Amino acid sequence: MSEQVIQTEKLTKRFGSFTAVDEISFSVAAGEIFGFLGANGAGKTTAMKMLTGLLAPTSGSATVAGFDVYRQTESIKRNIGYMSQRFSLYDDLTPRENIRFFGGIYGLGKSEIAEKGERLLDSLDLTEAADTRLAALPLGWKQKLAFSVALLHEPKLVFLDEPTGGVDPVTRRRFWDMIYEAAANGVTVFVTTHYMDEAEYCDRVSIMVDGRIAALDTPDGLKRSFEAMSMNDVFIRLARPAKRGEG
Repeated sequence: MSEQVIQTEKLTKRFGSFTAVDEISFSVAAGEIFGFLGANGAGKTTAMKMLTGLLAPTSGSATVAGFDVYRQTESIKRNIGYMSQRFSLYDDLTPRENIRFFGGIYGLGKSEIAEKGERLLDSLDLTEAADTRLAALPLGWKQKLAFSVALLHEPKLVFLDEPTGGVDPVTRRRFWDMIYEAAANGVTVFVTTHYMDEAEYCDRVSIMVDGRIAALDTPDGLKRSFEAMSMNDVFIRLARPAKRGEG
């Protein structure tokens, strides 16, 4: 049996009388690309915050990269990568400076940062732009750099929060090639997305509705369960408009 990098059992988060995440149970295997879908307010952001050690659960249990979400949040943060559409790198720094900064945060030594940084810049064809302010680079290049930086410290698991928002379809497909490569090297990828076609790229997909997991299966399994619908139609069938506030 594959190593389980994420395991949750009835994981719950309440804010007063409001239940944002309601007893979700699932596991994610090493090297798996796991899609986490849900409308705004469905609870997926709150769930991700608990799994990344940013928010304490109300009840239930979970381990991430072998660490407990209640007692070992700092260990979780050191052993995962994280990339968000909303924030990843600093626009006022150059690619080289961003690599140095985040390499230091991840606890890498100067020589290791220099070696990995040059290799990373070369692999992304960014050597000539290494000392250009990030704000001057196209969004697609920023996203690919941000993903590579999230893997700089060689984590077992990387969380991607809507990583391809705002980029063109060709760039999105190339970004997914990078995700496939990471997974082939044993990195577990936990990705939220609102692009239904991207759900097809995942090994398994979870769809959250009103704080609960409404469906969890492979893309083909979900389509079979819903009479060969497309992933977009499956999502529409399950994820009615939420009235739960942010989540």
